[in-house]
Amino acid sequence: MAYPIERKLVIGVASSALFDLSESHQIYLEEGVDKYRIHQEQNIDKPFPKGVAFPFIRRFLGINKAFPKQAPVEVVLLSRNSPETGLRVFRTIRHYGLDITRAAFMAGSSPHEYIPAFNASLFLSTNEGDVQQAIDADYPAGVVLPTKVYDDELDTELRVAFDFDGVIADDEAESVYKKNNDLDEFQAHETTKQSIPHQPGPLADLFTKLSFMQKLEDKKLKEDPNYKKILRIAIVTARNAPAHERVVTTLKNWGVSADESFFLGGMQKSRILSILKPHMFFDDQRSHLESPAGDIPMVHVPFGIANRKLKVDEAEAT
Repeated sequence: MAYPIERKLVIGVASSALFDLSESHQIYLEEGVDKYRIHQEQNIDKPFPKGVAFPFIRRFLGINKAFPKQAPVEVVLLSRNSPETGLRVFRTIRHYGLDITRAAFMAGSSPHEYIPAFNASLFLSTNEGDVQQAIDADYPAGVVLPTKVYDDELDTELRVAFDFDGVIADDEAESVYKKNNDLDEFQAHETTKQSIPHQPGPLADLFTKLSFMQKLEDKKLKEDPNYKKILRIAIVTARNAPAHERVVTTLKNWGVSADESFFLGGMQKSRILSILKPHMFFDDQRSHLESPAGDIPMVHVPFGIANRKLKVDEAEAT
């Protein structure tokens, strides 16, 4: 029996993250909504190219193919399009064989208010304003940044990487560091509290439910030794010893785990990510979301003290 949506791991995705809408968006900006609508009608059977989030979403939906009776995951389209201009999006979804059937079309408004209605543990969009509104409302969301799109269809594994502070956990520890920019103070704080788990961050629910999917896969692997696991979860954090102990304490308290954890002590994260090759990497600090080749799908989670300070600095500059 398939899970009801209240028990599913649901991801909401904007059409701009799932597909490359750059051509259509340029028409909208330069010629207005009427020309945009006509363009979509004239090209209704022409599929959009794949967007940055496409490889991630395609593999995520593959979990249902491994567990067809439970169908434990779902993707919902949360779109600023109207139903009329969204027709081409759904025809593109059908063209690529994606099992997406639910949608919210907002005709120009932000869809972020409907994240809890669909029980979504994540909202992915290229619209920074929509994502910031979601985060400000305490909803889980991230901005999909422009990167090269490469989707190896023979690669069925789904690799998801997370920063820890301000993403999986709250920004308590980052607040201590940012207050005086003092690494020693941060290390002392985390050592003192190493047995006290962190409070959840914006993507804690997503991480927890992905960990549950791992347990489903582990169970299936015991039943069928030939089963090839889909999901691989990594934590890639600037922390190092001894501050790593509180990460372990937190995950253990939540009853979750990662396949791999990297404690880098300030080393560039791209050095790990270029080898891991995640289909999505989530970080709260924009400065960490860079790769030399520009080929790693990155998501900025604008949460916590680092982003509050950034907004203050931008306001003062204007």
